[in-house]
Amino acid sequence: MTMLVERLDLPAAPSRARSQRETETVEFAQAALATAKQEGLQLAVRARYVALAVIACLLPAINPAWEQLYYVVLLGLFALIGWAQVRVGRVGVSRPELALLFCDLALLTFVLVVPNPFGTAHWPVAMQYHFGNFIYFFVLLSGATLAYSWRTVVAMGIWTAALWAIGLAWVWWQPDRDPALTARIAEAVGSDHRLLALISPSAIGFGLRIQEIVVFMIVAVTLALAVRRSNDLLIRHAAVERERGNLARYFSPNVVTELSKHDEPLKQVRTQDVAVLFVDIVGFTAFADARTPEEVVRTLREFHGLMEQEVFRHDGTLDKYLGDGLMATFGTPFAGARDASNALRCAQAMIAAADGWNQQRSASGEPPMRVSFGLHYGPVVLGDIGHTCLEFAVIGATVNAASRLEALTRTLDCALVASNDLVSRAKAELGSTAETFHPLIALDPQAIRGLERPIAIWTQARGA
Repeated sequence: MTMLVERLDLPAAPSRARSQRETETVEFAQAALATAKQEGLQLAVRARYVALAVIACLLPAINPAWEQLYYVVLLGLFALIGWAQVRVGRVGVSRPELALLFCDLALLTFVLVVPNPFGTAHWPVAMQYHFGNFIYFFVLLSGATLAYSWRTVVAMGIWTAALWAIGLAWVWWQPDRDPALTARIAEAVGSDHRLLALISPSAIGFGLRIQEIVVFMIVAVTLALAVRRSNDLLIRHAAVERERGNLARYFSPNVVTELSKHDEPLKQVRTQDVAVLFVDIVGFTAFADARTPEEVVRTLREFHGLMEQEVFRHDGTLDKYLGDGLMATFGTPFAGARDASNALRCAQAMIAAADGWNQQRSASGEPPMRVSFGLHYGPVVLGDIGHTCLEFAVIGATVNAASRLEALTRTLDCALVASNDLVSRAKAELGSTAETFHPLIALDPQAIRGLERPIAIWTQARGA
């Protein structure tokens, strides 16, 4: 049993040279297999209970005698073993679980080979083979495919063949309990040895027994291949779910759904117009210097959580966290009909969320945080950068301008600075009379480092 142990159908543990992507795939596959294993065990034990109940009703119907209660009690042992398998079952090598599987097969072999001690008939032991009960091994084999690896299914085939061979040898060594009956049948049959082998109570039928083992092994290997294929599909599905999970960290759910319909859309380097939003906490460095690391991280998590929620709610893409700030884009990876207006509405929703957060902080005796926002709309370059560790990058003068517009909020003492390019585009999307534009104030063109000429801007004041 030491060679045939329960193993996961997973790739070998990744070396240091393997990428983080492969490591995450293995972790997702392990989690998926763990869930599938537990669900499979639960399903297998339910199927076992149903099968045992059917067999318990079938036995008395076929042979209505009190001696059949012996087999009903043994069916209870099979149910107990199934319950124990669920209790000790886990993903990976589990010797108690394998021992219970072997007990299953050993108990069934005992039931099929050893005569009922409470039976009234004193037939030769070989008569046990005349009832064709080997088919019950297929019940255990089919249940194993619901929860165990392909290696364990093959192991069950080998164990069954070995146990059946041991039982066959034991029966062959048993004396004929009724030689007179055997002699009378031989006399009645005469020289027809083939007929004698079929109906003689002491005939073991070695050819039929070997046929049973061979057929069982063929079925076991076939089912093992099916289990392996199923596990491979499960791992591939886990990899797909991991990719969707990674996308969900950056893109809104509807964008993730759209990305999943395309083959490698992020690898297509291209230029398109997008809205870029920069968010930053003003003076956070000084705040962090006077706080414990735990308080600093807790504050950042609260802030990032609020901002991230608004990005996704407005169909944006979380490009990256920038320490105490973040960068988000609207119109990536695919341009939309309201990218600029979504970005503006997102920034205004963030301002409201930050105001509410500051009210909670003030109520608990913590200092409020001053948050600033910068918005710009224009052409950027999109595509993957990096070699081993890839990143979906949004680069260009539009990004730099949005960052510097956010920095301009300190000079202008406002919460939001948006370029006229973005506001004009948003008005074209929503109409110039939309309520979204009421808090905005137009200012004269400002010189922005990195841009050839000054650009007109709009600001939004901080809340009271």
